[in-house]
Amino acid sequence: MTKDRNLAAPLLRLVLFLSLPVALTGGGMFPRPLGGQSLKGSPESVDRQYRVAMEHGFTFLETPAQVERYVRAGHLVRVKPSPDLDLAEVSFPFARPEVATFLQRLSAQYRRACGERLVVTSLTRPQNRQPWNASSLSVHPTGMAVDIRRSGSAACRRWLEETLLSLERAGVLDATLERNPPHYHVAVFPRPYARYVEALQGSRSQVRVASAEGLPYQVRRGDTLWTIARKHGVTVEELKARNNLKDSRIFVGQILTVPVAQ
Repeated sequence: MTKDRNLAAPLLRLVLFLSLPVALTGGGMFPRPLGGQSLKGSPESVDRQYRVAMEHGFTFLETPAQVERYVRAGHLVRVKPSPDLDLAEVSFPFARPEVATFLQRLSAQYRRACGERLVVTSLTRPQNRQPWNASSLSVHPTGMAVDIRRSGSAACRRWLEETLLSLERAGVLDATLERNPPHYHVAVFPRPYARYVEALQGSRSQVRVASAEGLPYQVRRGDTLWTIARKHGVTVEELKARNNLKDSRIFVGQILTVPVAQ
């Protein structure tokens, strides 16, 4: 992807950037995974997101017209609703290509796990359309951030939060639970995320060849077909079909074969 330099960034952001502590590894683009993630957010996480945007050479887009130019140039792509993904009043349904890939993958896994669509409430926001309480270092104007609505289902919230924290530990994004309104702010780190997906797809291909029949799972106390399916990113119907189950009854100690999630 062509690198676009942040020539229009205000002087204040440049001064703040120069004063921030270094948070990137010597590898050049993987932020150091941090311990004790909690989705609470912090000034350090805002700084980290901004620093990654600067390392990528991203422009902080100022107007809707500039967003349109970046779409035409291919720096931003349209994010489209799907059976897995809903866009709720998103004014600028565009994002960096890696963010679009992130949403495509996450929404498919989320719907399989929870049975509901992932709802996005914001993507790219030019600076003159930022809310009054937005940080001056917000990366929404770069196209690398997405806001995801907080589900009313406790099980779905738990699945999504665990998934976001896992990806944060992998160093490919930074996620924060915002309270007003309730949503998850996710800054995807484009090049680290692209490398992560490439490596994941390679390892999964090997797993599929080695485990064509699926993965064994021993039923534990408290398990249901729904919780097992959610944990492995498959549907209850796929689990029942693979194990020739006529209903949802299972027992402790039973060995099930779990299909490998595609």
